[in-house]
Amino acid sequence: MITGKNYIGNTLSAKGSKTYQTFNPKANTKNTTSFVEATPEEIDAAVALASQAFDTYQKVSGAKRAEFLNTIADEMEALGDTLVDMYVSESGLPEGRAKGERGRTLGQLRMFADLIQTEDWRNPTISGEHNELRQYLIPLGPVVVFGASNFPLAYSTAGGDTASALAAGCPVIVKSHPMHAGTGELVASAIQRAAEKTGMPDGVFSNLNSAGIEVGVQLVKHPKVKAVGFTGSIKGGRALYDLAAERDEPIPVFAEMGSINPVIITQNAVEARASEIAQTYADSITLGVGQFCTNPGLIIGVASTEFTNFINDLGEKTAAIDANCMLHPNIHTAYEKNGKSVISQPDATIVAVHQGTVEENYAQAKITTVSGDAFLKNSKLHQEVFGPFSLVVQCKNEAQLLEIISTLEGQLTGTIIAQEEDYKDLSPLIERLQNRVGRIVFNGVPTGVAVVDAMTHGGPYPASTDSRFTAVGNQSIKRWVRPFSFQDFPEQLLPEFLKNQ
Repeated sequence: MITGKNYIGNTLSAKGSKTYQTFNPKANTKNTTSFVEATPEEIDAAVALASQAFDTYQKVSGAKRAEFLNTIADEMEALGDTLVDMYVSESGLPEGRAKGERGRTLGQLRMFADLIQTEDWRNPTISGEHNELRQYLIPLGPVVVFGASNFPLAYSTAGGDTASALAAGCPVIVKSHPMHAGTGELVASAIQRAAEKTGMPDGVFSNLNSAGIEVGVQLVKHPKVKAVGFTGSIKGGRALYDLAAERDEPIPVFAEMGSINPVIITQNAVEARASEIAQTYADSITLGVGQFCTNPGLIIGVASTEFTNFINDLGEKTAAIDANCMLHPNIHTAYEKNGKSVISQPDATIVAVHQGTVEENYAQAKITTVSGDAFLKNSKLHQEVFGPFSLVVQCKNEAQLLEIISTLEGQLTGTIIAQEEDYKDLSPLIERLQNRVGRIVFNGVPTGVAVVDAMTHGGPYPASTDSRFTAVGNQSIKRWVRPFSFQDFPEQLLPEFLKNQ
């Protein structure tokens, strides 16, 4: 079933000479299939086909596009254990995680299908105060989606970016992530079958292989591409953003990038339930080997004997959790390198590290602490360490804690752990956090992103490149559309849902 070829619409293609293989980090060996990297000719063909498909696809009814999305979900589900086994072999993640993420991916597809059954999502608006104006949302055109390393299904080939773009009426070209190209091809085959079964135009979806950056660069620079979706590193997302801005016709790049997700714990909370909080956060820091964009990488409190005891307890509980396999040797290497960079900074102290022998590509969880003064003076302490790592900052007082929040870069989430007696004093903290994050969690953990209408998965730069949008939930469809107005139009020339009812 796996061919290693590129999907150019409904056609399989392998014209290039450059090949690569995925890697099984748990077995510490390459997987067997060779994937053929897309050539410039194949990239041009995919984009040209997507542009042609857009002429037709943007006119397809919402109900028919919904049938397409539901059929994608059906075809993915029909892959059964074949998809799960491929996911596990390319990620090192357990079967339970694969099945859970598959369920989320199918749910996202069906959620967008439900959304577009009517045209209400287009926000049709009629105004007659001056001229007769009727406005609605229309799709942008072909969208390029970059698969994410840490979510081979939910943020990749048929993930939230692809599902929302297809729902909006935009053809999609996926730049498959090289770490899970086999998983990507299986999903691409499901999308292709769904497109054919539901009569979608050839080119509504393509899937291109690439081990490096060249294919992605060419896609973003292509004049017929109209928007980009990306989940990954700050370096990668910013590079794509700059490329898109330098085009003769600049296009939007909706990139979800780095975040350390600050967690603020009040003194009252520490005194009331330190052990409970320590266990909750040890579990959250190590969940999925810390390979979530919402991993709590920064914990902040005011220095006290109780807070010191909490830090030590958090370290012990975190270090006691079994080490697990990271997604790829390169990600494990980066984790070790970035962790050492933080730990080696002046005034940084290691609280605890997972002990014992660990297998190749397995991550040892780490808790480190530093003073508020040192954190404010040293921007290297603010960097994300992607993996089971958290830095605890001990502030000298509440004023310094608020100052630290104000100096942070943009984040996806912020969390407040507090007691009811703290409520009267929390407004300044909430206001500071609200200016730095996309979502505030209260007395919980940031890991776990609900796919619902009210979810904001985004935030001020560099959490995302445009904090006005979310990458999760029904509202994420708004990334791929623009407002358009008809003025003084005869009613018979208007779309049905803009006519007088």
